[in-house]
Amino acid sequence: MALTSYGPLIGAIDQGTSSTRVLIFASKTGELITYHQVNVKLIYPKEGWVEQNPNEILQSVITCLSKAVENLKALNINVADLKAIGITNQRETTILWDKLTGKPLFNAIVWLDMRTSATVNKLLANIPDNDKDVLRPQCGLPVTTYFSALKIRWLLDNVPEVKAALKEKRCLFGTVDSWLLWNLTGGVKGGKHLTDVTNASRTMLMNIHALRWDEKLCSFFDIPMSILPEIHSSSEIFGYINDGPLKDIPISGILGDQQAALVGQMCFKQGDAKNTYGTGCFLLYNTGSQPVESKHGLLTTVAYQMGKKKPVTYALEGAIAIAGACVQWLRDNLGIIKESAEIEHLANQVDGTHGCYFVPAFSGLFCPHWKPDARGIICGLTQFTNKFHISRAVLEAICFQTRELLDAMNHDSGIPLKSLQVDGGMSVNSLLMQLQADLLGISVVRPSMPETTALGAAMAAGCAEEINLWNMDPTKYPKTITDTFLPTISATERDKRFQWWKLAVERSLNWKLDSPDLTEYHKRTLWTTLPGGLYIWITFGMLLMAELLHKR
Repeated sequence: MALTSYGPLIGAIDQGTSSTRVLIFASKTGELITYHQVNVKLIYPKEGWVEQNPNEILQSVITCLSKAVENLKALNINVADLKAIGITNQRETTILWDKLTGKPLFNAIVWLDMRTSATVNKLLANIPDNDKDVLRPQCGLPVTTYFSALKIRWLLDNVPEVKAALKEKRCLFGTVDSWLLWNLTGGVKGGKHLTDVTNASRTMLMNIHALRWDEKLCSFFDIPMSILPEIHSSSEIFGYINDGPLKDIPISGILGDQQAALVGQMCFKQGDAKNTYGTGCFLLYNTGSQPVESKHGLLTTVAYQMGKKKPVTYALEGAIAIAGACVQWLRDNLGIIKESAEIEHLANQVDGTHGCYFVPAFSGLFCPHWKPDARGIICGLTQFTNKFHISRAVLEAICFQTRELLDAMNHDSGIPLKSLQVDGGMSVNSLLMQLQADLLGISVVRPSMPETTALGAAMAAGCAEEINLWNMDPTKYPKTITDTFLPTISATERDKRFQWWKLAVERSLNWKLDSPDLTEYHKRTLWTTLPGGLYIWITFGMLLMAELLHKR
């Protein structure tokens, strides 16, 4: 039987927070040929701590690569047609390992982990006015628990194995892309210790203008530059797979997952934007060749650099910690649903939340608030409220958080978005997409092929100068089929519901028990939280007392 040919193929390793996938695309058409997926376990050692086993992450990638090759063979496709592999990964997640043994020195600390709150407070205590934006001019990011530098600092301070490895000069740091690349290209036998500009821009250690590790930033966090990987562009040959069924295949593209989705959505023009709905939710806006410093709580980040000699493109980013994760919370913690997909059916049983609002601040609030002491709340409950209203409130919470990001982005860019391109696992939920259009007041456009993150990694790998198998001109590929969701509610209704959401957010703040602002917060909110009748009687009593004192 003759082999089936789609022309040259490009693979993508998509290592996300909850799963790993390997997807294989036809470079001539962008068509997805096959894929394999493996779930990856999240570990919660303490409240606010989130970890993963680095070896489990690596093994999941090896398994997916092998299974994807088996799928090609089952489809009667020549494995030799696969010419290159790209990597896209969960960003900020931090791994330290021993370069002599290859063993992790601690579990991976996941991007939404909050154990570094005390580290943040300690660093900010030495800065005038506790200004968390003091490093923005250099790295584009605020000093918060989110970014890799804080996680590295915590590991250096708290893990004896890390301290010993650093002292003996055998400690290496990497985000997930670096960990995978080092292992896939040889590990202790000559593995490549590299990263790309997009992942490096999420560490707080790279100068976002010079695109290199910054001595002053490293000094601020007291992190030795010797443990850091070498920074490269997003599209070039990083190394070759040294073992397994894809031995000698080049790894020629690396992009952080949200930047990969921006590329996969072909947001190549200044002003283009996309929103990815996954474990978290991430809105990226292409700002072109110049970084834009946000005045409204957004992040300045590298969008991509498609080659060693190619110009860098920047983006503004809004990051939401909890999106799909709150659906998983309904499933795993409350048992309201058995499968994540069920939430659309439940939420569709009612025409609204009837005053129920949900703020999923499980890991504090990210953009635009940057409030690590916020905690999740459900408010507006009555005896009428049931699981259908709560399910719908969960979906609306994702949309309201995106509205906050879009408002901030419109202010920073000065050019309001008229349409939003969407992708990610949760974008298949049509009710969520309709609610998003209603609560934004603009159209929401969903591609029929939602695997844009992996597609972006494949594009970066395929267009590398040494590979040159992917044309980045979107007109050279078949037109993408899309679903468009248009707003169906009035601006008055939209703004009214958003105002109620913001009141709910106010009530989620300062809930961490050791929050230094807790006492002041209680003073500030006493009058707004008293029951109406009690408020009236206290006010009446104070007026009567004032009158009696006046008469005396």
